[in-house]
Amino acid sequence: MTPDAIIAKIRLALPDAEVSLRDLTGTADHWDATITSAGFAGKTMIQRHRMVNAALAEELEGPIHALTMDLRAPGEPQTVTR
Repeated sequence: MTPDAIIAKIRLALPDAEVSLRDLTGTADHWDATITSAGFAGKTMIQRHRMVNAALAEELEGPIHALTMDLRAPGEPQTVTR
């Protein structure tokens, strides 16, 4: 799956999302994503993950095998140390 296709799906659910993707294995099925969106404001980390998982539900059943996420609202610091 291409990064552009993943970003497009995320932006359908979170139109203001700033998305950065990194292919972890070179096989386009293990991704590391950093997503910033005002839609995450006031949400718990679990709620944020569920929002992204819902946006990519079909892809997570097939072409995406693994997805690590750093999810934040604008102005929040990075939540995952890489």
